[in-house]
Amino acid sequence: MAAEDLPSQFDVVILGTGLTESVIAAACSRVGQSVLHLDRRNYYAGNWASFTFNGLLSWIEEYKNQQEVQITELEQVWRSLIDEGEDAVPLSAVDSSISNLEVFCYASEEEEETKAPLTSFQPVNAETVSEETNGDSTEAQDTVTGDDAMATDAKTPNEEHEVSEPKEEQHTSDISEPSQSQEEKEPQLISSPADPPVEVEKKITYQKLVKEGRRFNIDLVSKLMYSRGALVDLLIKSNVSRYAEFKNIGRILTYSNGKVEQVPCSRADVFASKQLTVVEKRMLMKFLTFCLDFEQHPEEYQDYTEKPFREFLKNKKLTENLQDFVLHSIAMVTQQTLTEEGLKATQHFLRCLGRYGNTPFLFPLYGLGEIPQCFCRMCAVFGGIYCLRHSVQCLVVDKAANKVKAVIDTRGQRISCSHFVVEDSYIRDEQRQSTAYRQISRAVLITDRSVLPSESDQQISLVTIPPLEPSAPAVRMVELCSSSMTCMPGTYLVHLTCSSSGTAQEDLAPVVSQLFHVSTIPGEEPSEGAEERSKPAVLWVMYFNMRDTSALDSSSYSLPSNVHVCTGPDGSLCSDYSIKLAESVFHHILPDEEFCPPAPNPEDIIYDGDGPQAEGPGFDESTNTEADKSQAEEEGAAHEKSPSTESSEPAEMDSVTQQAPSDTTPPSEE
Repeated sequence: MAAEDLPSQFDVVILGTGLTESVIAAACSRVGQSVLHLDRRNYYAGNWASFTFNGLLSWIEEYKNQQEVQITELEQVWRSLIDEGEDAVPLSAVDSSISNLEVFCYASEEEEETKAPLTSFQPVNAETVSEETNGDSTEAQDTVTGDDAMATDAKTPNEEHEVSEPKEEQHTSDISEPSQSQEEKEPQLISSPADPPVEVEKKITYQKLVKEGRRFNIDLVSKLMYSRGALVDLLIKSNVSRYAEFKNIGRILTYSNGKVEQVPCSRADVFASKQLTVVEKRMLMKFLTFCLDFEQHPEEYQDYTEKPFREFLKNKKLTENLQDFVLHSIAMVTQQTLTEEGLKATQHFLRCLGRYGNTPFLFPLYGLGEIPQCFCRMCAVFGGIYCLRHSVQCLVVDKAANKVKAVIDTRGQRISCSHFVVEDSYIRDEQRQSTAYRQISRAVLITDRSVLPSESDQQISLVTIPPLEPSAPAVRMVELCSSSMTCMPGTYLVHLTCSSSGTAQEDLAPVVSQLFHVSTIPGEEPSEGAEERSKPAVLWVMYFNMRDTSALDSSSYSLPSNVHVCTGPDGSLCSDYSIKLAESVFHHILPDEEFCPPAPNPEDIIYDGDGPQAEGPGFDESTNTEADKSQAEEEGAAHEKSPSTESSEPAEMDSVTQQAPSDTTPPSEE
């Protein structure tokens, strides 16, 4: 939309399309507020974004080459738009939230070469798999799908199994293991009688990564979704879950005694574990059972409320091995975390088991960047206006009221508004009372195989790595397979995250070298029989630091009272902080309105006019186009019935299926 076409008055102007800002935009638009949503970038989601491999290379170049924009001439333009009794608050033109960015390529830059035969865990070669379409994510078992996945050229699975309701709430004692018959079938999904008995693997080169770059969806931030967390609850309540698809995290792993092993967290896992003795199994089950309702037994922990959780675990006679499991892989807290907080974290983990699968976590297909876009779509359906590559130069402040009354965009248009919501990276340092923000260290790796190979090579794994040294931070690792639609077949996408004590490379390179083979010469193979041969090889890696401003609040900024600052991603595993912040900002803007009420269902839509009613609202027929769906939603937004008590109750995510994406069709609304 051209700048001159923009209306001159909005209720809310939002700058930045990160998760928090996008949720606020959707919530405001849903209750009838006029919303203008801008972003200076040419992509959605800000630091929550996902990129193709080629897109990420462009993003890297952009960040390396960006410089402070000279605004002298622009300032002269917007100064002329400031009236008497008004003041101007300029905003930053450059994003400084990313720093210390380093990239290393270890894949051969030569033409594709033939490697040694594949292991038994790799039934087809990389060349064969790379020629398949997006439907070749062959083992996306336990996938949770919404009503209508966001359509892009390369993001629509072909068919889908019958939709089933999720399980009722289950705790550790109620979780069952996947059936043996299913596990036996999975490796056969990409094999055929014509396959030779011994496959020849094509060496993955840098040219191959670039050629298959559209197969990658690489997140800037690495997070998972607790099945009973704030984000999943909001997706269900608002019906935004219909716009996305989700996959279960299949394994929770830990790095201990120089090897990667599975963490038992459910009753079935505990008693099937070969790492634990019989005594340890009983001790762990007794402790986990206690954690489920620990509030009912305050006498058990009241002497440790002001002491570290680790001391409480020792008091419970848990072995060192069990303490590490609970502390790092179940509660996922630090050595300094107090006992009550550790118990709450453990309880939350256990209560999330069994809702959608054998672990507490979900991951959105195509990457985390899909989630902000889903909320942006909801905002647009209810009338929000979006402009990328379009920013705000300054805020126009009424001196007497100390409130923003308008903004001046980068094309010199003055736009009036009642509230202004902005991502922290747009705020200049002189407008901050405090710059004591933290940093997150991140590494993104493309590897050639899993850190823990298994018969099913299409599992998402969460790996916790305890501190390698006393002063080092614990590291969280998420390993994504190709069926998550984030990497090309034959590769894995690995995300490493920790709190920063130095640069990202200083913090995470030791962990990378501990778990992976890093060649000294691009494309070099480890020597025969070497310990390195058992490790996955790193093909490409990127290190960077990301600013974490979650510790700041409204008192940390010298800004007018109707300016609401949203922090970017924090360092935690889930997105609950961002969702709670979005709800808090929304209620500050509209204290009497409901936060993200459900979008209308097809049966709640009334069609005006004398002609026949349209056949189907766009959700229930797999042949409908994305444009048809959006049109039906827009019509329904203006003609929504008052929902009944039943329809206003939040529904569960629409399906929990065990499937391969190549066998999927969009589900109909139940």
